[in-house]
Amino acid sequence: MIEKKTKESIRFNKVELIKAKSHWLAGSIREELSQDTASFNADSLQLLKFHGTYQQDDRDRRTELRKVGKDKAFSMMIRCRIPGGRMTTEQFITHLDICELLGNSTMKITTRQTIQLHGVVKRDLRETIHKINALGLSTLAACGDVNRNVMCCPAKRNDPIRAELERLTNDLAESLAPRTGAYQELWVKDESTGEELMASQIPSESDEAVNDNVEPLYGPTYLPRKFKCGVILPEDNCIDVYTQDLGFIAVVRDCRVAGYNVIVGGGMGTTPSHSGTFPALAQRMGFCTPDQAIEVAKAVLIVQRDNGNRADRKLARMKYLIADWGLARFRKKVESVLGFPLIECTDDDVSGVDDHMGWQTQKDGLWSYGLCIENGRIRNADSIDIKSALCELAQTLGTEIRLAGNQSLIFCDIESNQRTLVHEILSRHRIATSEETSLVRRYAMACVALPTCGLAITEAERRLPILIDDIEKSLARLGLNSERFTIRMTGCPNGCARPYVADVGLVGKAVDRYTVFLGGTLLGTRMAFIYKEMVGASDLVDELTRLFIVYKQNRQIGESLGDYSHRVGKEALLATCDGLAVERQAFDGSATDSIKETR
Repeated sequence: MIEKKTKESIRFNKVELIKAKSHWLAGSIREELSQDTASFNADSLQLLKFHGTYQQDDRDRRTELRKVGKDKAFSMMIRCRIPGGRMTTEQFITHLDICELLGNSTMKITTRQTIQLHGVVKRDLRETIHKINALGLSTLAACGDVNRNVMCCPAKRNDPIRAELERLTNDLAESLAPRTGAYQELWVKDESTGEELMASQIPSESDEAVNDNVEPLYGPTYLPRKFKCGVILPEDNCIDVYTQDLGFIAVVRDCRVAGYNVIVGGGMGTTPSHSGTFPALAQRMGFCTPDQAIEVAKAVLIVQRDNGNRADRKLARMKYLIADWGLARFRKKVESVLGFPLIECTDDDVSGVDDHMGWQTQKDGLWSYGLCIENGRIRNADSIDIKSALCELAQTLGTEIRLAGNQSLIFCDIESNQRTLVHEILSRHRIATSEETSLVRRYAMACVALPTCGLAITEAERRLPILIDDIEKSLARLGLNSERFTIRMTGCPNGCARPYVADVGLVGKAVDRYTVFLGGTLLGTRMAFIYKEMVGASDLVDELTRLFIVYKQNRQIGESLGDYSHRVGKEALLATCDGLAVERQAFDGSATDSIKETR
């Protein structure tokens, strides 16, 4: 039974009012699509997020355009919903074609196992989304105040356990998806036939009975804020399940999934200017059986829908509701919606992580090959032709492709006699294999940041590769290049690359300045702490090299970088590292601030 709050009991912010008046996310989008303008109005921009697209502009060009009296260079970013990151060859290759024909010739694999297309101008927006739907995919609910792309470990193993995880991922994506007919009407319907949707699919707000039919789970104002969920096995937390609003950790007994430990309340975003905001790890709420999982997910979503903060969007994520109520009260409310109590979690918890790069067996005589895609950006450039290489690999292999939560991808179902061919194709296109890629680069991630993200304060995707170049030299000199640890960089505090659980998090604080976080873990189960603020981009290599030296000298046997930082703590690290001078020349050159543009 879905509980409802009266309209009088909710104090709406501006976005809530836009949603309430949108006629189920339709708004005036259709009218604006027909207008010969480069951008959408503010209300439509909020609604378009639900349809899987954001309006952006090329911030590198703002000054030059302003000087000649022109408006910003507007374009749209389009994001797919791809549960568990599982794609066919046709779907992947067609995305490469779309980004070339309708976008800026680049494609981005995201940290949520999906694809973003950039640089699509307004007049091509409908054609682009229509083409994606023709592939059997969708952009609906890839963004917006709804459940977004459902994550799942991408490893293909062809066993009953993995099959159960993939089934739950698909069921979650379907069960928690919005039902509005506005998406079909705007983007999918064949305009040449003129076929219209049934009137009941685009209802009047005054028709309460129809309202229940259109969005029985979400209601007319959907969720207070975005909602993310994922599914994992304890031994492989490659999707950072503790950073999700809702997570399912499989409990395996006798070679089958007996149920799931359900965790709630994770979320990475924070607003430093708002003292009440913070990143958070999810908390263990209770155990459910496989047949209860969908109902538990709906109940959690309903509690957030009816009780989340709709007055202040900065405090609207579910983590703030749980922080305000406490986990016990939240769980009791979930159980009330369910109509039955949850039992306590088992001891099963995150114990390992695998980036799934390189060759891995599928247990069926076939192989998967995980290819590291630095920061997820797929493009042809002067030095490498990654887009051409991936296209040729996809066409040659013709098998399933899976997107990983580390912005890379996995080619599945490869015959043993094709392994040499894979390496030949990569070599011909000047692409480093995963085996040739350093561990620090393999485990690094960066958000898009400049020039397209409107929230970015400074560089991330364009700066991290240059930073890693110099860090590799430091690690090699110190004999630490075989250590596994995560470095994650974001252009602002919103945390899209999940920096707050990394061994080293670099979060944009001001132009060319970062807050350095230390003490997270490769396992994704511990929050990092603020080590230093306002560190200049040109000082990052020195700062991290000092840390590496101290770590090497003082670590315990088998202790990771994050574990060492956590054990020693901020004050001791500051006292030791700041007193250590680094001879930059000893590390074959210093970092450079030159930035390679992403086009």
